[in-house]
Amino acid sequence: MSLTDLIGYLAACLTTCSFVPQAWLTFKTRDVRGISLGMYSVFTCGVALWLLYGLALEAWPIVAANAVTLSLAASILAMKLRYR
Repeated sequence: MSLTDLIGYLAACLTTCSFVPQAWLTFKTRDVRGISLGMYSVFTCGVALWLLYGLALEAWPIVAANAVTLSLAASILAMKLRYR
């Protein structure tokens, strides 16, 4: 693994892990009042596009990070739509 890939995986891990506390809190409390529907809608679409971009480039750190982030963001967005 190259240093560039290592940096990419580390960045992917840190940015993706930053969503875990929000997702966990939302799953636990089902409180979505503080979550912006507009922001999470746009963000989820953006992450999906980053995932497609990573797949097109075969850039696996981008793919891995955005696949996990997309699942977390989409889950939060789904809860926002369900529990608002």
